[in-house]
Amino acid sequence: MTSDPNTQTPFKPAFKREDRNDMVPIALVRAMFALAFVSLALVTFAVVTDRERVAIPPDAPVVQEWTISLVGHDAQAVSVYDANGNMLADMAHGGFVTVIENGLMTMRRRHGIDPALPLQIVQFENGRLAAIDPLTEYRVELTQFGQDNQAAFERLLQQMP
Repeated sequence: MTSDPNTQTPFKPAFKREDRNDMVPIALVRAMFALAFVSLALVTFAVVTDRERVAIPPDAPVVQEWTISLVGHDAQAVSVYDANGNMLADMAHGGFVTVIENGLMTMRRRHGIDPALPLQIVQFENGRLAAIDPLTEYRVELTQFGQDNQAAFERLLQQMP
């Protein structure tokens, strides 16, 4: 006759521990669900009542407009072309330019549009710089992502003929 070398009692899963010490306090769990519910209720109210959007920058006259094409090669590489097809930049690590290209590509793929078609870069009178896709609802306020990211596009635009 052999004896079992494992002397521990088998694990029995349970909702609460035997010592009644909850790992996460029930009040915190309830608060998390309440926060999610309140957020959902506020968004539903805003959509149902067609509330005006308030986080959109104010309209301003357009000072200058450029047409460029962003062509991504992999997760980081991107090439930038002007409206005539002349290469402005070929970046192995495009940084913020690649982020904008990836967002544009995703939106255009969703709408079934060729991602290599041109994109508008618009400078407004109040100093804002925006990337606006005339074919979809894609719009990125480039000034909202910091001076370094805005400068990446400004350097590209300085190379425009």
